[in-house]
Amino acid sequence: MGLKEIAGELGLSLTTVSRALNGYPEVGIETRRRVLSAAERLNYRPNAVARRLATGRANAVGVVSPLSRRTLESPIVMDFLTGVSEKLAEDGLNLVFTQVQEGHEREGCESLIASGTVDGLILFSPLLEDERTASLAELDFPIVAHGRPLHGISVPSLSIDNYEAFRQAAGHLLARGHRRIGLLNGDERQSYAMDRLEGVKAALADAGEGELVLAAAGEMSFERGRDAVAQMLDRQGVGAVSKEVSGAEAPPTALLCSSILLALGAGRALRERGLEIPRDVSIIAHDDQVAALPPILAWPALTTTTSSIRAAGRRVAELLDARIRGEIAADHSEVWKADLVERESVRVLGR
Repeated sequence: MGLKEIAGELGLSLTTVSRALNGYPEVGIETRRRVLSAAERLNYRPNAVARRLATGRANAVGVVSPLSRRTLESPIVMDFLTGVSEKLAEDGLNLVFTQVQEGHEREGCESLIASGTVDGLILFSPLLEDERTASLAELDFPIVAHGRPLHGISVPSLSIDNYEAFRQAAGHLLARGHRRIGLLNGDERQSYAMDRLEGVKAALADAGEGELVLAAAGEMSFERGRDAVAQMLDRQGVGAVSKEVSGAEAPPTALLCSSILLALGAGRALRERGLEIPRDVSIIAHDDQVAALPPILAWPALTTTTSSIRAAGRRVAELLDARIRGEIAADHSEVWKADLVERESVRVLGR
């Protein structure tokens, strides 16, 4: 089935049908909808090479990740990519996911750009936060970052207000009598983790009391959450703390976790030592509304700071399309609020 058949069925010119299928902005929304619906119904499949020659666009975007990172093992990343791909599919665009050798990220991106197979790139913020790969922002090509870039880099980006989310979460604990708080954070060389640590510190300073008795940073995984808490608790007695790890003489009464995976691992370690949530230790996690790991999966259900990573993926795809069309500036930045959702994992001390 070809363009002539679609044009004949709809009573439109070949030019209008071609422009509607190729995303030209001058085609009205209703006309585009009719054409796309007919193309789907008639099983029309355009020739990709012909389309690229006609429009100068590949009608695809690239997502780039270093090979060394366990990107595809992360349910958070998979939800983000789901959001991106859903939006692209609605617009008739393709997703090209590519992994490049660590240390050769720029060469990998330049090769992908030179191939003509993508119209723009989505980069995870760690690529722009690493001084070794920050020069990716200098590429003369449409780029959008998920996360807040560091080093004064100017590319369109979408992030959440990590500072305020964790300041609010720590304040929530302080208001409920908790004075000894632990933080299981991500890699503190990255902006989101830096901001979360500073948010907790700001809440403690604002309260004028309380202390951060554990600040562990690293990979956000179940295993690390379990290991960090297991190391914190002294094997000689329930609730004792390893001074080598925390420098404290008593365990925190509450933990802030930078991901639901860390929180689930922490909960496992606590249960293995005979401790209960929230009776002995309260927990607040950041969850990004991960479909595979809802907060109610834990027992008790976790109090969380929450923002949809799937919705963020959709929005990043929208921003990249706008950047490709020249509709947003290189310094465009969006910061989303993360809401605190109270459930059952925080105890009011003294009750």
